[in-house]
Amino acid sequence: MAAGARSYGLVIGGREEPGHRGETRGVLNPATNAPFAEVAVADADDARHAMEAADAAFHESAWASDDGTRRARALFALARLLEDRQEAFARLETENMGKTLKEARIDVGFVVRTLEYVGGLADKIQGETIPVPGSRFDYTLREPLGVTVHIAPWNYPLLLAMRSVAPALAAGNAVVLKPASLTPLSAIAIARLAHDAGIPDGILNVVNGAGGAVGDALVRDPRCRSVSFTGSAEVGVRIAEVAAGRLLPVTLELGGKSPVLVFPDADLDRAARGIALGIFQNAGQMCWAASRLAVHESVRDDLLGRVRKIAEATRIGPGADEGVEMGPVVSREQESRILGYIEAARRDGGTVVVGGGRSTDPHLAAGNFVLPTIVADVPPASRAVREEIFGPVLSAVSFADADDAVRIANDTAYGLFASVWTRDLATAHAIARRLEAGMVSVNEPPITFPQTPFAGFKQSGLGFEQGIRVVENYTRRKNVVVNLGAAKRKG
Repeated sequence: MAAGARSYGLVIGGREEPGHRGETRGVLNPATNAPFAEVAVADADDARHAMEAADAAFHESAWASDDGTRRARALFALARLLEDRQEAFARLETENMGKTLKEARIDVGFVVRTLEYVGGLADKIQGETIPVPGSRFDYTLREPLGVTVHIAPWNYPLLLAMRSVAPALAAGNAVVLKPASLTPLSAIAIARLAHDAGIPDGILNVVNGAGGAVGDALVRDPRCRSVSFTGSAEVGVRIAEVAAGRLLPVTLELGGKSPVLVFPDADLDRAARGIALGIFQNAGQMCWAASRLAVHESVRDDLLGRVRKIAEATRIGPGADEGVEMGPVVSREQESRILGYIEAARRDGGTVVVGGGRSTDPHLAAGNFVLPTIVADVPPASRAVREEIFGPVLSAVSFADADDAVRIANDTAYGLFASVWTRDLATAHAIARRLEAGMVSVNEPPITFPQTPFAGFKQSGLGFEQGIRVVENYTRRKNVVVNLGAAKRKG
């Protein structure tokens, strides 16, 4: 481990501690593959310890027993603490995951806004009264579930963790969060702030470790009352199978292969910028990356030329460097996976328009730098078109008419996101209704807000995150009926 490397433990019951085996792992900077921090590694016993601590806190801390005011104030306080440390958290995300500082700052800002938004919902969790026959009073209650488990991915380490953790806390639950093994640092760092924000010890716990051991132990633990997972479809299905055995509610966000439809009347300059942002931001490591371009045949060459120029001009390098527009991918393994998909596209008959490999800049040789890539006319059956690449790789085809465009867009097992570029609002609304996607943007790259639902169709997952009803994901409904015993008439 490099001299001066920072040390991170597991956060269990309000204390930061090593795993019971004392195992640690170096955390690498993707721009250099050099270790810069050391993190404790949990195992199944540590997972059970965290669940035990969370369960005790849920039952003993009174976190769930008030009208939500205490929880609202704590989440607002956590938002302020994070906002005060926004630059430090952004730099930690960049160093750990590789994304540019600009992107990391936006991510941390989104987490601040998420905490504010769900904090505002914490004291508005309420039931309803229901008219029923006879002299009875019927009402419902919304109660927290208990201990909720959250398994987060590596591409947006803090943002996608807190997207589910924050509403679970707002609803009064105790939380155990397992961050991705590659990128655990920001989750541990925010858990360090919990006590100062007024969150009782044991209500927010973080255990880092391998998903196969730690994640499985968390989901199988008898104290687990719900699971939120963001990651691959394969792992999501396994989690759903385990949860089904205990009838646990699950929220699964499992990725996508998102289409971009560009009609001939679109503003091509604006569309080109949006397409590039939708596939090259975060080095394409996004569940909703706009990775499949379908453009009307009459403007195909013009649009591809514009996107190519943007790709060629994109400055890649370490995310912390000034002016860098695309950072490295998260690991050597991920780099190899992306390059394998590009090679498969070539073998299947696709034409590389730009990019197509890793950077040849000698200054970037130690890092995981893949060039922004466009591959045209890849056959629909190619793995590069069917499977999620999770890298800065755009596949491009042309379409003849609206029906052809919709057919291409929907020809995928996924259904997370789609975008439509046109000046004609009638076309925009008509196409949006026909697309098999949980989210559609018109004349926008992928965009979301804490108040807008984030959900997918088909193999993109189950349930939803964000939006005004998200807190209900982490509650259960109880119905109460009271017989008022109408007084008998005398005489």
